[in-house]
Amino acid sequence: MERGGARKVSAEQVEHTMQVRTTRFGQVEIAEDRVIEFPKGLLGFSERRKFCLLQPNEDAMFFWLQSLDDPGLAFVVTDPAMFVPDYSAPIRSEQMESLGLGALEDAQVFVIVNRVGDALTGNLQGPLVVNTLNRVGEQLVLAEKRWTTRHQLMSIGKPVQATA
Repeated sequence: MERGGARKVSAEQVEHTMQVRTTRFGQVEIAEDRVIEFPKGLLGFSERRKFCLLQPNEDAMFFWLQSLDDPGLAFVVTDPAMFVPDYSAPIRSEQMESLGLGALEDAQVFVIVNRVGDALTGNLQGPLVVNTLNRVGEQLVLAEKRWTTRHQLMSIGKPVQATA
């Protein structure tokens, strides 16, 4: 113990943090190891390459993918398996290589969520695949037409009443 009761901490134990400006949440402090880099950017946002995943609470089903380059750019994302159990994003060998993925188990898949009327939809046609080890991500465009860009994940608001 150091003077004053403070414990000496090694450099490996220090979690490096950074401040992120957001228009939705103000200034947020995140661990540097929460930064995800998308070298190719996202569709329509190719110049925005660094993001962080903001988790509203421990048991959240939805997250914010916040741009570090643009405080006003953030997407709601979720793990599609929570809503569509048979969903899978096929990852080609060249995509695995560009992500630095040695094993599929090291990949985390997210989809961008949108509100359409009284429903939350997910872009299952363009999933985000993140290598959880090196935090490199890529938005894929699936050739398979089984999935859509607005796949309904859940209804929100008033329950729909059947008409006779």
